[in-house]
This record gives sequence, C-alpha cells and structure tokens, in this order.
Amino acid sequence: MAARILIGVMTIVAVGVVFVANGYLTDRFVETTRQRAELRQSLYAGAILSELQRNSVVPLLLARDQTLISALNARDFSASSQRLISYVDEIGAASIRLLDMDGRTVAATDRTQLGSLHAEKPFFTEAIDTTDTVFTLAPNETGAYEANFSRLVRDGTMPLGVLQVQVDLAQFESRWRGTTAAVAVTDAGGTVILSTEPRWRGKSLEEALDQMPVPSALERALASTGAFGPGLEDGWFSSAAFMQMEARVPFRGWRLVSFTSYESVRERVNGVLALIIMGFALALALGFYLLNRRSTLRSLLFQRESVALRRLNDRLSREIAERKRVQEELKETEQSLAQSSKLAALGEMSAAVSHELNQPLAAMKTYLAGARLLLQRRRPEEALSSFQRIDDLIDRMGAITRQLKSYARKGGEAFERIDVREALAAALTLMEPQMRQSRVRLTQAVPDHPVEVMADRLRLEQVIINLVRNALDAMEGMEDPELDLLLTAGEEVVIAVRDTGPGLAEPEKLFEPFYTTKKPGEGVGLGLAISSGIVSDHGGRLTARNGQTGGAVFEVRLPALETRLDAAE
Repeated sequence: MAARILIGVMTIVAVGVVFVANGYLTDRFVETTRQRAELRQSLYAGAILSELQRNSVVPLLLARDQTLISALNARDFSASSQRLISYVDEIGAASIRLLDMDGRTVAATDRTQLGSLHAEKPFFTEAIDTTDTVFTLAPNETGAYEANFSRLVRDGTMPLGVLQVQVDLAQFESRWRGTTAAVAVTDAGGTVILSTEPRWRGKSLEEALDQMPVPSALERALASTGAFGPGLEDGWFSSAAFMQMEARVPFRGWRLVSFTSYESVRERVNGVLALIIMGFALALALGFYLLNRRSTLRSLLFQRESVALRRLNDRLSREIAERKRVQEELKETEQSLAQSSKLAALGEMSAAVSHELNQPLAAMKTYLAGARLLLQRRRPEEALSSFQRIDDLIDRMGAITRQLKSYARKGGEAFERIDVREALAAALTLMEPQMRQSRVRLTQAVPDHPVEVMADRLRLEQVIINLVRNALDAMEGMEDPELDLLLTAGEEVVIAVRDTGPGLAEPEKLFEPFYTTKKPGEGVGLGLAISSGIVSDHGGRLTARNGQTGGAVFEVRLPALETRLDAAE
C-alpha cells in the first residue's frame, strides 16, 4: 500500500513539474533565441562593414603604385597582372582590374578578363569623372550584385587609367546558408542585394515575402515540430513562426534583415523535459530499489565509494604536487643554464676587455708624465689639457666595466619600454674587443628614429651577444671576415645578424638543446636553445637560414611596441 501511494504521489508531482517547466523553459529559451539572433545580426553587419571598409582603401593605395603608373605610361603590362595577383591574396578582394582610358582591361587578377571592354560600366564612367574613390553596385549576368570600388590612376595631373577592386560579397551568402536563419541585405532604396534566398535579389523585401512568406526550410521544420503545452499561439504555424529583426549597416543606408526560426526552442524544451521525465523515472526506480534493500547495505556501499574517492583524490593531489615541484625545478635549471651561458660568454670576453683596459692605463701614465713635466716648466694650461684626456679615458674604462657588470647580473622579468638601438649598441660595446681581435669588418644598418619594444634589456643583449659571438666563431680563420647587422621596424622589429662563414649544415637542429657544431670543449650547445627561449618569452621567434650569397643569417623577430599596445587594447 505504501509503495502504491508513493508511486501515485510521484506521478502527480512529475506531471505538475513537467507542466510548469514547459511554460517556464519556453519563455526563457525564446528570449535566449532572440538574444542570439540580435548578436548574430550585429556580427553579420559588422562583417559586411569591415569587408567594405577594408576594400575601400585599396584603390587609393594601388592608384599610387609607381609600378602600375609606369606600366600605363610605357604601355608595358607584362608584369602588371602578376603584381595585382600578389595583392589580391593579402587583401581578400574578389578581383582587381587595371583599365586604360579606353576602358580596356590591361591587367587583372583573372587573366581571362584581359582585353575586355568596360567603357560603359558605371564603375568606369563614374571614376573618370572624379578624383575620389567611387563605389558602384550593379547586378551581373547571374543576378548577383557586384560591389566595386574604383579610382582614377593619374601621373601628376594626367589621367592614365582606372583601377577597379571588386568586393567579395558572395562569401557572406555562403556563410549565412549554413544557419537556420534567412538573411537579406537591402540598399538605401529597399532593394535586396544579398540574401540566403537567391530569388529575393533585385526585389523589395515586401515583394520577396509576398512570394515566399516563410522560407521553405523553416516551413518544413516548423510543420514537423508540433505544439506542446500552453503558451504557444497558432501564429507559430503561420507567418509569425519566425522572428524578424533588422539592423543598420552604417554604409550608404544599407540594412540587414534576418528571419530566425523558433524550431530550436522546441527542441531544447523537449530535451530538458525529457531529462526531467527521465529523472523522475530514475527516482521511481531508485525508490523500488530502496524498498528492496536494507539501509545498512546502502550505507556500506556509500562508505566504500567515499573511501575510494578519497584515495583517488589523495593520489591525484600527490601527482599534482609532484608535477608542480618538477616544473619549478625545471624553471630553476633553465635560469641557471641561462646565467651560466652569460658567465661563459663573459669569461671569453675577459681577456680582450683586459687588453682594452690596459691601453687607457698606459695612455694615462703617459699623460701624467707629460703633465708633470709641463707643470715643472710652468705651463699649467697645457697640463690641464692632459688631465682632461685622462678624465676621458677614465670615463671610457668606467663604461666598459659597467657593461660587464650589468651583463653578468641575472636578468629577471623586468619588461620595460626600450630602444632596440641602445641594446644593440651596448652589446656591440661588449663585443668590440673580440671583433677588433678577429679583424672583422662590421656593417650596420640602423634606423635614425627610435625602434621601441617591450623587453628585458639585459636578456635581449644576451641574445645579441650570443649571435655575434657565434658569427665570430664561424668566421674564425677566414680571410676578410664580414659581419652585417640590420635593424628594421614595422609590425615586427627584426634584428638580422649575417656572417660570411661556411653556413649552416642542419638549420632545423640549431635550436635543439646540446646540439653544437663546435669542437669538444668549445661549447655545449645551449646558447641558441637558451636564446630561442628568451625570444619566445618576449612573444617573438628566433630563426636561422643560409644566406643567398653564403654564410648564415639569424633573425630575431619581436612584436613592435605599437602592435603590443593594439593587442592589449
């Protein structure tokens, strides 16, 4: 009797919970669907605007391309199409064409268009009447609308031709067809220019909806859904079975309209209700189980499971602690190796630096003797000149010792705004004695303006010194060794070190730990591996290759300061 009462009570409770949950979940999921549709609407509009804005600046840039201007002047277009093809992949435009003043295509990314005439096309006629970039939108032979940005190419005041960039709007239709929503874009006059339904293009939105009130895919989905519970109106199975939303595309009065189906609402509600019903079914099954089992056995089972879980938790905790300890030891080892590499390099430079300090000391002794003699002869003004030279030599010796002291100090994570030119100059100051001893001819190409990055200056200097030292070792014993240092700045800051040595036999293995091409006792193969790790910590990369004219080329690529700030924002 008690079991029957329990089953009856649980059945009534289950029906009530399902009834209430259906209404609540339906309202909640409808609102969620609406919010997702609004978000999708904003993303679609932003993508269209971004594509148009990105392509709008292309004609202005290419119209100033001296190669294209020269080709139009010389009527030599043998390399023009290839140049346009090199741009189209980076830009992402559908196509780029260059036309002469007769409207004839003289260069194009689609070589089949060469020689075609477009003198009557709007993008050509409007472009030659103005000096600004013009935008045209017109249907092609397939009914799809082509969007073009075009601009007059001029050499001074003389018009030479027209550059046309076609915007790839068809890509948006392809992306939108993968969703359950029907999407259309209208121009300022209300004409559909983009749509997931090709039959809508060229018509007003009202005409398109009159022909097809609900997209066929949505209609089939809604017809198979069916109603469940209260709160669903008959309008769900008519033209109100979808949610119509509009968003403004801030470009020439364009608007984006989407029609989102409610089919996912019914699926999600039914899924949750199925879980609720399953839960009650499991509860009933558990009730029968509990009625047929003694509470003592149940308690023992729970205790065994709890003990097993505690053991598993303890084992996982021990493994996590062990992993953390190993990671900390690995990090300390890496730091020790990096410091050892710096001290090894410092040891190699000590002899040359000692010689560099002996020269000022000898000169100071000479100047002091001369000053003493001048003072004895009552010529104090000339003696002061000797003292000034001595002071300059002391400053030079102090600069050398300060560089060595800062290089020997351990570097931390003191990232700061630095000028790469100063770091490069400081590294070369430390390596100057070795380069003079090796009789290396140094060539530098450094910008006149500051080249700033966010970096740990000491660690960056360590990388530069390691690359320069490796280059000197590679050119040891060669006649007329040359070392080229090139610093360039753009989206990335690139430090290139090129030598005239024998080159690299296995560039792909250079940055592996303990790989070295030096003789035993001259290196352990950790310098480049540590340098690569330092550059990676700065968000960059260290690469190596063989130069076209021989020798090896190492490049340190770091994100420029402006790039880092843009990424942070």
